[in-house]
Amino acid sequence: MDYDTINVERSADRVVVELDRPYARNAINAAMVNELHTVCGELEQEPRFLVIHGAGEDFAAGADIGELRVRGREEALTGINRALFDRINRLSLPTVAAIEGNALGGGAELAYACDIRIAGQGARFGNPEPGLGILAAAGACYRLSELVGKSVAKQVILGGGLLDADAAHRHGLVMDVVERGTALTAARALVDRMSKASPLALRLSKSVVDAAGPHPLLDDVAQAVLFESSDKRERMANFLERRRA
Repeated sequence: MDYDTINVERSADRVVVELDRPYARNAINAAMVNELHTVCGELEQEPRFLVIHGAGEDFAAGADIGELRVRGREEALTGINRALFDRINRLSLPTVAAIEGNALGGGAELAYACDIRIAGQGARFGNPEPGLGILAAAGACYRLSELVGKSVAKQVILGGGLLDADAAHRHGLVMDVVERGTALTAARALVDRMSKASPLALRLSKSVVDAAGPHPLLDDVAQAVLFESSDKRERMANFLERRRA
């Protein structure tokens, strides 16, 4: 289907989404939210890897301020952007954000919602929402603390600090920092590597990692399912044959 704010590339194992409002630094507006929901629905029906990146120089420099300015209490209570980002976070196979340039406000929260982030040199993360009189309410206040710890999250959200690519890597927010302009290439290579793993093992591993609190029984049940899979038996047989060769 045709989209107005994103470009979508599909293949057998992945969907690559480009946020395509470069004239607005890929600011996330209502139309983009709706179109990303459509992509989520597709991935819920047919699980594949998801890669998200931005057109032009930025990943996404925030939510659309023109739209935010006229939203009121009722819109806030529906969690427009938060509901989308939570849905992306719940997708069953890994999601990867390839970040170049600015990932600010809602753009940062979209990146936080992905499982793995890869940053080009020059990438910056920040949540300047309090300076606009609002809360970073689309996931930063709970997700960023989980990713980098409460102290660093407070420095970003309360102190207005920006994390450049190297700081983001140092605090564990990004997996790799690559040469400027190559984050998408690195994200594709990462998906190439992950796609060689068992899809069921990846799905169950993600569910177990994301589960709240200690969960040894959940780990055991997930492992029991995998132990009975034909994919596990075939992969281990191939491993032992290669070792004997």
